[in-house]
Formats: sequence, structure tokens, C-alpha cells
Amino acid sequence: MGEAEEAGVDILFNWDHFFPLSGDPNGKHLECWTMLGAWAETTRQAEIGALVTCNSYRNPDLLADMARTVDNISGGRLILGIGAGWFRKDYGEYDYEFGTAGSRLAALGEALPRIKRRWERLNPPPIRKIPILVGGGGERKTLRYTAEHADIWHGFGGADTMRRKNAILNHWCTEVGRDPAQIERSTAVNQPPENIAEGLLQAGITLFIVGMSGPSYDLTLVRRWIAWRNDRHSS
Repeated sequence: MGEAEEAGVDILFNWDHFFPLSGDPNGKHLECWTMLGAWAETTRQAEIGALVTCNSYRNPDLLADMARTVDNISGGRLILGIGAGWFRKDYGEYDYEFGTAGSRLAALGEALPRIKRRWERLNPPPIRKIPILVGGGGERKTLRYTAEHADIWHGFGGADTMRRKNAILNHWCTEVGRDPAQIERSTAVNQPPENIAEGLLQAGITLFIVGMSGPSYDLTLVRRWIAWRNDRHSS
């Protein structure tokens, strides 16, 4: 993490799961928000957040308070990434009701305005207006919630998919009276920038997330994207 910040990343994300998603399914693993509290103390410049918090795991008002606290500790660098949840093992092992995709999405739709209302009532308040990142690609609900509440949308897929989803998100922005330019578009990348960056830029993506897995963290691809970013900004 420290090495990644020193390399010049803009944002450091962890994830909100209780077990690894690859490798040994019962391998070593730590809890998301406790880790973010530590990151808030040990980082200095990069924004921090979860990609993404599972809405099902915490009461929305409690989550708002946790986010406000980490935002204060970090000096105003938290991004609240949030999604409806999907990893059944987390739910079963920690005794959360899995429900259906529809019920989890409905709960997310109810949680987002509660979180924003709680931020208005907390003392002390967040240091800044905490950006909300919504992760997911559901065209009828997730993208509508994004249009209503989010500052960043994180989607999945190649340039063609992201272009189509972006158009749907823009449509929902029009429906709810939101300027689409207010929402940054994000996706994960696993190839060098010279292979895919221009296509994703043309599809509207401006935030590129490079995934890494421990215990050994190879920053090679991260550094290539940072160099591409720096060259692009200087040209």
C-alpha cells in the first residue's frame, strides 16, 4: 500500500468480503472497514475506499457513521464505494440473509438516501462531501440509483459494454434531472494502457482500477498506467 502511494496512485481500494475470492477459499483475510481506518492513518495523499462495500453487512446509518469517521481520520480522503452484494459464502458464514438479487438491490436503493441523511446529522460532519461510488451494471435499478445518488460509477466489461452502459446511465441522468458529467466512470483494467486505454477513454471511462492480490504485490502494471496517466496529463 505504501509503495503504491509512493508510486503515485490516485486512489487505494480494498474490498468488502470476509473470505478470499481466489486461491485458498479459507486463506488469510482481514475485514474491510477496520483496514480502512488503518489506511486513513498510514496514507497521506491517495484517496481511500472499498470497491465496494456490501450494503447488506451494515445498517446504513452505522455505515454512514463509519464512513464519516474514516473520512475525518484521513483528512477528507474517503470515497464510499457501495453495492448490493453478491458473494453467497459471506452471507452464509456470517449469518446474513442472502435473499434475491431483487431484494438486495431494493435494500441498496433504500440505503443510499439514508446514508446521505445521516451525514447531514452527524457531529462532527464529514470533512468533505464524501463521494459515493456505486458498483454494478444493472440497467433498471443499479444505474438508476447511480444517477440519483452517485459521484462515480464502477462498471464491468470491455469498451463496447461500457459504452452501452454509459449511454443507459446518461439516460437515467436525464430521467432524474442530473447532469451526466457529474458522474465519473470507472472500470477495472488488467492489460497495459497501450492495449486498451484509448478504447475505454472513447467509451467514457476516466478512472482505471488495477487489481492486485497478495501476499506479494506486483506493481508493474500499476506503474505502466501511472506513466500513461502522467504522459497524457503533460501532453
